[in-house]
Amino acid sequence: MSSRRGDFVEVRDGAQLREILGPATARAATKARPCLHAMDRRWIACTRFCLVATADAEGRCDLSPKGDPAGFVQVIDDRTLVIPERPGNRRADSFHNVLSNPQVGLLFIIPGRRDTLRINGRARVIRDADCFDAMRIEGHRPKLALWVEIEELFYHCAKAFMRAELWEPERWRPEAMPSRPEVVMAIEETEKTREELEHYYGPAYAEKLYRE
Repeated sequence: MSSRRGDFVEVRDGAQLREILGPATARAATKARPCLHAMDRRWIACTRFCLVATADAEGRCDLSPKGDPAGFVQVIDDRTLVIPERPGNRRADSFHNVLSNPQVGLLFIIPGRRDTLRINGRARVIRDADCFDAMRIEGHRPKLALWVEIEELFYHCAKAFMRAELWEPERWRPEAMPSRPEVVMAIEETEKTREELEHYYGPAYAEKLYRE
């Protein structure tokens, strides 16, 4: 579905926003907490996918997915988490952002669960720590990680996941979009042929998850 650019009415301040939405419910307004509860530790231990939101000093944003076997995020104490970095495209957008603006937002997702755990805090880019050995996978120790000092956390309701029917397989339509090689051929600069891209993103792709 597409829409045309046209006139719009902008909301310009918090008072207007509250007039439209009304006040937050009492429970929502007071649910943020400053440190981890035992239930939060259990949630993080079950998490195999999280999103890391950052912004640079000028406010330009980045949202990076992080995924590994459940429990990949290390809990150091009730106010501290460590998220390992794995081999990827080496753009390091979130790391560059943290170096100029340490504020981060995290969203912890458990497949099949509609509620999520949100954590906001301040991050540092670290190159080594005692916990790096515990984050080793298939013999590969991370070279970098995000050290996150928690400022607030709370659970987010399930409505967005329910509206999207995100975990309903009968609603999934991965074929609605062209394959990854087709997307690359259409919009990215590449010297690879279609056949080379098919091979690159084929079964061998999984063999490089923890190797440079």
